[in-house]
Amino acid sequence: MNYDKLLDEIKRIHFIGIGGSGMCPLAEILRGEGFELSGSDMNEGETLDRIKSYGISVYMGHAEENIEGAELVVYSAAIKETNPERKAAVEAGIPCIERSVMLGVVTRRYKRSIAVSGTHGKTTTTAMLSQILIGSGFDPSAIIGGKLPFIGGNSYVGKSDIIVCEACEYVDTFLELNPYISIILNVDADHLDYFKNLDNIKKSFNKFSHQTTGLLVINGDDENTLDAVADVEIPKLSYGFGENCDYRAVITATGKGVHEEFDIYFKGELLTNVRLIVPGKHNIYNAMAAAATAHYLGATAKEISENLHKFGGVHRRFEILGTPNGITVADDFAHHPTELKATLNAAMNMGFNKVWAVFQPHTFSRTAILLDDFAEALKIPDTAIISEILPVRETNTYNIYSTDLGAKVPDSVCLDTFEEITDYVCKNAKEGDLILTMGGGNVYMCANMIYKQLKYIEDNE
Repeated sequence: MNYDKLLDEIKRIHFIGIGGSGMCPLAEILRGEGFELSGSDMNEGETLDRIKSYGISVYMGHAEENIEGAELVVYSAAIKETNPERKAAVEAGIPCIERSVMLGVVTRRYKRSIAVSGTHGKTTTTAMLSQILIGSGFDPSAIIGGKLPFIGGNSYVGKSDIIVCEACEYVDTFLELNPYISIILNVDADHLDYFKNLDNIKKSFNKFSHQTTGLLVINGDDENTLDAVADVEIPKLSYGFGENCDYRAVITATGKGVHEEFDIYFKGELLTNVRLIVPGKHNIYNAMAAAATAHYLGATAKEISENLHKFGGVHRRFEILGTPNGITVADDFAHHPTELKATLNAAMNMGFNKVWAVFQPHTFSRTAILLDDFAEALKIPDTAIISEILPVRETNTYNIYSTDLGAKVPDSVCLDTFEEITDYVCKNAKEGDLILTMGGGNVYMCANMIYKQLKYIEDNE
């Protein structure tokens, strides 16, 4: 079925799991285009409250009668074939499509669709680019994988022909897209439960690049990216620190603190200076990708510099919860060794007395396959505390445990529960320290628990 054409012929769409971080932005954009929407979800929350505030009918729980009147049903990846709404739609002959397919349909309705891909940094770069374009008056639509404080959410409905979205490589979902501009931040060994090896990952990024119609914006310092796009014939713009890059970063200030300052040169000529208030060399790369793309679209050097300076980060990307008793508590989404290394190296250069890294391993397969790489990353902080492994979609056929990781990290501490971890770090952390929780699961809950306990101690001393 041609779903692109179908969207021109229908009016009413139902979303199963409408409160999900990937579903909500699609619903908001389609509502902005004039479609009538309904949805269902199992859990209340801030995202669902926002959907309800638009007057969209939202049903709590899943029931076959919820799809009444729908001409198209969209479901998230978590929704199985046995779901009563999905089953009822199939029996009624109502077309059903998965969220990633719908993202492709929606983005193809924009003349200038921009897809941000890469193993690491997608959410931050999507947010940075969105903030530059919105702040510069381009009025794009945007679909972001995390909450951007600048817009008060993870989506923005603009009126131009530009849309910015993340393009996730897992199970090849980004192959549903046909972007005008594709950004490739990096290509690294991840999701090996699906891809099996790095060569297969490169092949997927190569296919994605060939599906791009206008321009590739690529990390010129990343050999895997360069390999993946070597035979792609559309125009390319590169960015990085290397002299071969079209957009080159030159660091202009060094020192401790939560900031990065650098000049951007375009084809050898100084374009602008940027002072980021988010830390780490990885964020310079993210900013360079956003700057190169925005500049290509027509943003001025001043607009790029000013909006990047205002960028304060994304939810769960080195998000600082507070500093009770002089102890800084922060949370980060890093869940791959490369991400851990980048974030922890940045943290170690910020001038804290001691850095405590609380890491929640994410999936048995990733932990087992990348065990030695995780161990090297967790040797960076002063102390690593490791929780039990979050299974996500897997069973422990790998016979891997967090203690296996802890055994490879000197002086690390393995504690199963967030309660144990909270008590341990609150008892031992001192003024001037950083407690940084890290992981792709629910470890942010531990960060909140630590913050609340330290705040309680501070208020009652």
